[in-house]
Amino acid sequence: MTERHREVDAVVVGAGLAGLYAHHRLRQLGLTLQGYEAAADVGGTWWWNRYPGARCDVESMDYCYSFSPELEQEWTWSERYATQPEILRYIDHVAGRFDLRRDIQFETRVTAATWDDAAQRWRIVTDRGDSVSAQFCVMATGCLSAAKQPEVDGIDSFRGPTFHTGRWPHEGVDFTGLRVGVIGTGSSGIQSIPVIAEQATHVTVFQRTPNFTMPAKNAPLDSEAVSARKALAREIRQAMRESRAGVIVPMPEESALRVDEKAREERFEAAWETGTLYGMVAAFNDLLVDRDANETAAEYVRSRIRDIVEDPELAERLSPRNHPFGTKRPCLDTGYYATYNRDNVALVDVRSTPIVEITPSGVRTTTDEYALDAIVFATGFDAMTGPLLGPDITGAGGVTLREKWAAGPRTYLGIATAGFPNLFTITGPGSPSVLVNMAVAIEQHVDWVADCIAYLRDRGLASIDATVEAEDRWVDHVNEVANLTLFPTANSWYMGANVPGKPRVFMPYIGGLPRYTQVCDEVAADDYRGFALTPAPATEQKTTVSR
Repeated sequence: MTERHREVDAVVVGAGLAGLYAHHRLRQLGLTLQGYEAAADVGGTWWWNRYPGARCDVESMDYCYSFSPELEQEWTWSERYATQPEILRYIDHVAGRFDLRRDIQFETRVTAATWDDAAQRWRIVTDRGDSVSAQFCVMATGCLSAAKQPEVDGIDSFRGPTFHTGRWPHEGVDFTGLRVGVIGTGSSGIQSIPVIAEQATHVTVFQRTPNFTMPAKNAPLDSEAVSARKALAREIRQAMRESRAGVIVPMPEESALRVDEKAREERFEAAWETGTLYGMVAAFNDLLVDRDANETAAEYVRSRIRDIVEDPELAERLSPRNHPFGTKRPCLDTGYYATYNRDNVALVDVRSTPIVEITPSGVRTTTDEYALDAIVFATGFDAMTGPLLGPDITGAGGVTLREKWAAGPRTYLGIATAGFPNLFTITGPGSPSVLVNMAVAIEQHVDWVADCIAYLRDRGLASIDATVEAEDRWVDHVNEVANLTLFPTANSWYMGANVPGKPRVFMPYIGGLPRYTQVCDEVAADDYRGFALTPAPATEQKTTVSR
C-alpha cells in the first residue's frame, strides 16, 4: 500500500485550534491519524487573517487552550487582546510542544469524502492525489474560513493590487502614498481601516451597513494580574465553561425598561467602559429579546458615535439603524470612529449609491467614480456552512451534504448530521459555536467526539449516525430558541444573509454553552440517545441499534 493510498483510524481536516486539539485527543486514544490543512502551516483562521490590526475579540487569557495546566502556566500573553502574530506564535508553540504536526500534510485541500457503507469507512481524496480510507472523519474546518468575494463586476479589470482581509499576503502590504478603497465594514474592516488610514494617502470606505462597535480598551497585560490569574487558572476555566458565552460575564436580572433613564445610562456607560464583546448585551436581561429594550442600547451606542465623530451628518451615516444591537456580531475596535475625523478618510454609503462595478482605475457607484491605487475587500466569509460544503461530501445512499443542506444546515447537536455516519463537525451549525468563546466551545466539542469514538471502539461498534428523528427535534429546538430572540430579524452572516442565494436560516444555537453542554452530556450518558449504532460485524451480517 503506497503512502498516497492508505488506511488510518481517523482523518482530521483543518489545523487550527480545533484540528490541533483533535489530533491531541485522538492520539491519546491510540488512533492512527491523517491530518490535512490547506495552509502551509498550523493556525487556521490565524494563518490566513493577517490584515492590518487583526486581533481576537475575546481576551487573550480566555482565548486559549485549557487541556494542559503546564501550558497555561508557561505561556504568557503580552496584551489584553492579542494580535494575529502573537496568536499564531501561541498556536505554533502548542503544535511544537505537543508534536502535533507529525500527522498533518500541509498545503493540501480535501476535495471529496465518500462514505462506503459496506466497509463502514470514509474514503477521502485531496487535490494532491491522496486517497485515504478512515473509520472516522473529523471536520475541524473552522466557522470563518471560506473567504467571500464581493458580488461586483469588473474585479479582474482593476489595474492596481486587490487584497481580501481573509487571504492577506504574508509579507504584509505597504500602503504608503496610495489611495486605498476598503469595501466592507464588518470586523475585519473595522480593525483594519484605522491602521490603513495612518499609512495611506487617502482611504475611501465603501459601507453598505454600519455596524455597532465598541472600544476594546486594549493595553499591555500587567504582570502581577497575569500571575494572579494563573494562580486561579483551573477555577476560572471551570467558571468559563459554566458561563453562557464561555467568558465570565455577570448575568443581569433587570430589564432595561424597568429602571429610570439615569440608572440605565450609568449601566450602559459602565458596560461600554469594560471594553469587552459581551459587556453591553449583558447590561440588562432583555436586550436581545425585546425591541424597545434593545433600542435603548442601540441609541446609547449611537450617542457615543455622535460624541466621537465631529461631522454630524457623517456620524449619522455611521450609526446603525437597520438591525437591533447585538443581532449582528458586535465588534471591538481601536480608534475606528475617530478615524473618520481624519482629512484623508471618506465614507461612501453604498446602500444609497450602490457600487456598479470595479473599473480599471477604481470603483464606480451609481453617482460617482472613485480613483484608487489599491482595493481591500473586507467582505467576510461564507460562514459556518461554507467550509463544510467546500469538499464533495457524500453520505449513505449517495446523498451529498450539499443536497441535504440545500434548504439550510440540519444537524444533531451541531456535531453530526443524519445519513453521514462517523462524520463529526467541530462547532458546526446547530451548536453555540460563533456565539461563544470559540476556545471553550472547541474543547467541549473535541472532548465529546473523542469520548464518543472511545465508546464505539471499546464496544466493537463500527459506526454512529444521527437518526432523522433526533436531528429533526434538535433543528426544531434550535429554531424555537432563536425565534424567541431578535437575532432572526437581522440580515447577518449568522443567518447566511451575506451570501446571495444562501438559505436564510439562523445557524448557531443560542441556548447558551451550559445548557448545550448538559444536553450533549446527557445524550452520551444515555448510550448516545438519538444515534443509530452499528456493530462491527463478526460475519457479513450487521445489526443497527437506534438509541
